[in-house]
Amino acid sequence: MIMDIPQWYSMLNEKNISLIYTGPLWPEGIGGIAGTLKKSLEFDELPENIAQKIFSVFVEQMNNMLMYSAEKIKFEIADGINDEYSKGTFILGTLNEPQACSKENKTYFIQTGNVLKNGSIKLIKDRIDFLNTLDKSELRKHYRQQMKAQDNNPESRGAGLGFIEIARRISSKIEYSFMPYKEGLAFFTLYVTIERKGENDG
Repeated sequence: MIMDIPQWYSMLNEKNISLIYTGPLWPEGIGGIAGTLKKSLEFDELPENIAQKIFSVFVEQMNNMLMYSAEKIKFEIADGINDEYSKGTFILGTLNEPQACSKENKTYFIQTGNVLKNGSIKLIKDRIDFLNTLDKSELRKHYRQQMKAQDNNPESRGAGLGFIEIARRISSKIEYSFMPYKEGLAFFTLYVTIERKGENDG
């Protein structure tokens, strides 16, 4: 059945969504999405440091989805040879109505979603809750400490640094939710904002 194109196209415009991707994730494939994101930011004529903040958050959120996604898509890459990729969703948009604000005062939002194992929930929740208690100077200090720390669990170390990097770049606290999905699984949503009017911030 063909979708009503004006309906979903209008919905994306009403929500001020400029980029949306959902599907398989793999390191090389993320590069293609990154190229599309960069071009979208160029069209919006963003200052370099604000574009860099958005791009950095994109990279960290994609890496976190690669690391934690429990939903896999299987592919046959050659006769008898199969591979599988993580699956996730990335959305970039603005909170402001185009006619209600100047370009300089836009607030961008980034939202991602992926399925994860229930066993990962506490680790992620504890990390985010702790980061949400820190100010920018404390986040910088914590990041340096974590960079120096030796962690025996590479997966844990990578995710921890990624969330810290996100917290350092955004204008808000990190918002998140865990919704029951299937047995042993939950759907994890991460939501952050970046204000263009703070373009002189470090």
